[in-house]
Amino acid sequence: IPIIEYLDSTRKTGLKLLSDDVVKRARSRIIAEVINSGIQPYQNANVIKRINKEMGKEKRIEWLNFYLNKGLTTVETLLKDTKGRYCVGDEISLADLCLVPQVFAAKRYKIDIGNFPLINSIILELDNVSAFHKALPENQPD
Repeated sequence: IPIIEYLDSTRKTGLKLLSDDVVKRARSRIIAEVINSGIQPYQNANVIKRINKEMGKEKRIEWLNFYLNKGLTTVETLLKDTKGRYCVGDEISLADLCLVPQVFAAKRYKIDIGNFPLINSIILELDNVSAFHKALPENQPD
């Protein structure tokens, strides 16, 4: 996130990911940090290996589903006050950049994104943005 913030503040061309509006900027950062520090760490390779070792694969999936659902529920609640076409209004923001890979990961663990209507509608909207298609894992050369 600091790299995104650095690039956003030093580049004058292209999409601005942090709004000049302080409230929108704060809301975008809040959503991004809930995902970055409150959901994503449960999916780190070292955590997954430890959970597999301690609990086994079946419990790992149950454990991950609990925390992913809990985190996505928090994001869904935040979006009630911020959502437009995207996470924070009608402009793509830092929050959207964090949401897309998190939803991708949640689907990998069989989380039904349909249970999160605001998140789902944002993802459907972002599916129409070519930059997000270019960033999909299957479109990466490595």
